[in-house]
Amino acid sequence: MNAYPPLNGLRIFETAARLESFSAAANELHVTHGAVSKQIKQLEDWLGVQLFERTGGRVKLTDTGWRYLVQVQDGLDLIANATSQLLQPDRQRRLSINSTPTFAMYWLLPRLADFRDRHPDIDLHIVTSDRDISRLDTPFDIAIRRGPGDWPGHLAKPFLEEWELPLCHPALLEKTPLTSPADLAQHTLLYADTRPTAWQRWLTLAAVPELKPASRLHFDRFSLALQAALDGLGVVLGPLPMAQREIDAGRLVAPLSLPIVPVRDYCWIAPRAAIDDTAINAFCQWLEQQAVMHQ
Repeated sequence: MNAYPPLNGLRIFETAARLESFSAAANELHVTHGAVSKQIKQLEDWLGVQLFERTGGRVKLTDTGWRYLVQVQDGLDLIANATSQLLQPDRQRRLSINSTPTFAMYWLLPRLADFRDRHPDIDLHIVTSDRDISRLDTPFDIAIRRGPGDWPGHLAKPFLEEWELPLCHPALLEKTPLTSPADLAQHTLLYADTRPTAWQRWLTLAAVPELKPASRLHFDRFSLALQAALDGLGVVLGPLPMAQREIDAGRLVAPLSLPIVPVRDYCWIAPRAAIDDTAINAFCQWLEQQAVMHQ
């Protein structure tokens, strides 16, 4: 039996699985819905497994389909990279980095000049997302997420510890002092949907679990909550060392030194099949070095 399934079927499967829709896959690939459905059925018959659950006009990946998708995406990425390097051997190596928005804005970007100085032959493409890596719409060479996590088909390593303390603009304290956790009842607390339990966890450890703030502001992304703190709109439960540059510059202060709440470490994540890639290794090693230097 041939060990290679129909390659066109794999391409259509990857598109349909990524978009979770046969119709959307047909639009992206400029083929008919029937062609997509036929190719998927032929691939399932060849593999002898069901990749999609079909309910009415909707499709959903099976658990087997999700596991297969991860491996297929890795393989297609390797083929694309190999082809690109073959056709344009003198072209600079391009790394696609998928990072959470806050990490990219407040930790990664301020340090990227150092990486470019060390590796001028590597072009970087930075994409930000809070989505799990299994749900990303575009491939990546390296992802940066909180961990540990369940990332089949990938290698991952924690490189940066993080902890949380209340942070605010110094001018805010001139209007309303903040010398104990109980004083937060006089302040506006800034919340982020991506960290929904952070404040309650900190308030519980600070022995004021029932505290009710003067008001609350909610944001869909933590980077917006942190920017709101920089603009003097309230107190954010901010990450260190992520916000250390803002503190050093006097744009934020940490009026309460305790309790310090550790949160999940940041990890780099790379496809297992690409672990010998020199550019990927260079960037991951650089992340680890920067973390040690700036802890």
